[in-house]
Amino acid sequence: MRFAHPDGTTLHLAYCTNVHPTQDLDALLTQLRTFGGGVRETLGVTRLGLGLWLPAPVAAALAGPDGAADLARLRSTLDALGLEVVTLNAFPYKGFHDPRVKKAVYLPDWTSPERLAYTLDCARLLARLLPDDARRGSVSTLPLAWREDFGPERQRAARDHLDRLADGLAAIEATTGRPIRVGLEPEPGCAVETIADAAEHLTGLDTERVGVCLDACHLAVGFEEPAPALRRLAAAGLPVVKAQASAALHLSDPADPASRAALAAYAEDRFLHQVRERHGGAEGEGGVEGRDDLPEALAGPAALPGRGPWRVHFHVPLHERPAPPLTATQHQLTATLRELVGAGPGGMTAPVTDHIEAETYTWSVLPADRRPADEAGLVRGLAAELRWVADQLTAAGLKELP
Repeated sequence: MRFAHPDGTTLHLAYCTNVHPTQDLDALLTQLRTFGGGVRETLGVTRLGLGLWLPAPVAAALAGPDGAADLARLRSTLDALGLEVVTLNAFPYKGFHDPRVKKAVYLPDWTSPERLAYTLDCARLLARLLPDDARRGSVSTLPLAWREDFGPERQRAARDHLDRLADGLAAIEATTGRPIRVGLEPEPGCAVETIADAAEHLTGLDTERVGVCLDACHLAVGFEEPAPALRRLAAAGLPVVKAQASAALHLSDPADPASRAALAAYAEDRFLHQVRERHGGAEGEGGVEGRDDLPEALAGPAALPGRGPWRVHFHVPLHERPAPPLTATQHQLTATLRELVGAGPGGMTAPVTDHIEAETYTWSVLPADRRPADEAGLVRGLAAELRWVADQLTAAGLKELP
């Protein structure tokens, strides 16, 4: 889906396909027909954007010397289905739908040459998948590494690989004529957890090629407000390469037994669901305390005290509200989208980014009474999310394009 900004910028909206398991090219093409084509038809639009996720073995095969024919199959399938790709999600390396993922999603990290090779494979592929009229492509990736044992030596290794990434992106543009930028995505528990961390630790990068991917759920979990966060990035000279439209769970009163029981239904074995508790009143003067996963926050010797509201890193459907007493952070997502497209009180200014990706990858692990019953239900849910985001963008002053 495309939108026209009053300043003439074309803004791209996609949904992220990391919600679907992908083992090989044939599985990917089936996925595109079932879900990509199905969502486009449900929305009744002529063109649908995908934030494509390709596991590392699939990306390597397509980008390799023998991948030209398969890449042509992928491109022709996208075209036939009315699908377009301007952004890739290269955060999960592979195995994102294994029975247990948790912290394995952060491996290999940016200290590893495998992470560099995978990201450059994705960039090469994206340069060949971009629509002819697309201005640029974007790739999102993890924020360096999980925080534990990320000392000076590993920091230097990660920075070296990011410098080599920038060189590789420059070479791709020189060869193909298509600029590709990579955004590191701050996430709770990582070496770069917050926007404040990004402004402190990601300076000195080649910002023509590398910047930040702003995930609205992660922003909310850290109790960071969008306007100050974007001002901080701008002051640090860090561009927002892409943004992810996502919403977190919110628990106003974690001391309430009914609220805790409702939240416990979201504890599951596949993904990590970091929890943050805000202390010190409405403005959070007392800071934010956290735990690495929901079961740990709820019970046991390290349970959070429950004296302030909680935010949980569980991407919930954007168009729905959790059953009370739980809520979600769609209100902050709306504010984040408005800031990203420049819809301030003084009138429209230039957008901060032109790539937005709806990223709810957790449909299959929602509580049983909240998840889709079948493929058709997931198609309807993904379409409803995109329509919700589209409505926020048009309400902010953008025009949806045919």
